[in-house]
Amino acid sequence: MAQADLDTVKRYLLDLQDRLCEGLAVVDGGTAGFREESWEREEGGGGRSRVVENGAVFEKGGVNFSHVFGAQLPVSATAARPQLAGRSFHATGVSWVLHPKNPHVPTSHGNVRFFIAEKPGEAPVWWFGGGFDLTPYYPVHEDVVHWHRVARDACAPFGAEVYPRYKAWCDDYFMLKHRDETRGVGGLFFDDLNEWGFERSFAFTRAVGDVFLDAYLPIVRRRRDMPWSERERSFQLYRRGRYVEFNLVWDRGTLFGLQSGGRTESILMSMPPLARWEYGWEPEPGSAEEALYRDYLRPRDWLGEN
Repeated sequence: MAQADLDTVKRYLLDLQDRLCEGLAVVDGGTAGFREESWEREEGGGGRSRVVENGAVFEKGGVNFSHVFGAQLPVSATAARPQLAGRSFHATGVSWVLHPKNPHVPTSHGNVRFFIAEKPGEAPVWWFGGGFDLTPYYPVHEDVVHWHRVARDACAPFGAEVYPRYKAWCDDYFMLKHRDETRGVGGLFFDDLNEWGFERSFAFTRAVGDVFLDAYLPIVRRRRDMPWSERERSFQLYRRGRYVEFNLVWDRGTLFGLQSGGRTESILMSMPPLARWEYGWEPEPGSAEEALYRDYLRPRDWLGEN
């Protein structure tokens, strides 16, 4: 049963990767396109990485599929589930990240994933996880409301409590605790999802993956042709530094990939091509940069306010 379920999930994930790349390539409109590399993992499994660089919109982006398996779950996967230590595992998922060049187009990240942990003589333990989040540098209120409205509508068929729960989880997960600020304006984040049973849990995971383009592409189209200055570009690179800090310090997915012996180039695909740090920088009072810190880098009830 576990193997049949795994095959069903893999077919969906490979199709999702295709659809994401197709939609993103159209909105990019450039000639760079996604280049594909397949890789194999010595301990078991492999993946299909697709990366775009120096496109008309996306300075760097990637949409990666992986399926890895092994005799023992990595420490990062059993830290919250010590009862699973020593089990063999399969982990499969699609993850994506987009770093536009125009500072007015937000960075965005998402993933959907499925785990099975197995032990002879016992039923397999499985769970889904995933979500998506938005990281604007010069946010527009209507974009953020649109983003969260799409997220809420994707959750609605599964219960009125689902969006508030996974929205709050996203706000908490993408908090840079050492900075006391969120990475962006959030979205959805869920993990350990199995209490609904396989079919419903899988349906919800598909709902999240399937609406990402609906949430993100309208924002890209509205902002991709906005003029920008070197000041705005410099601030974008400064804020990209926060993205790097989160991925290297707090992100469990990065840690799992490295501990499980995944392909380093694919795991670190999420890093921006350029970033910078500046000691003790503070935004000018009354500036657009100050507005980001004051109004956006904290949890807010974006839909309740409207």
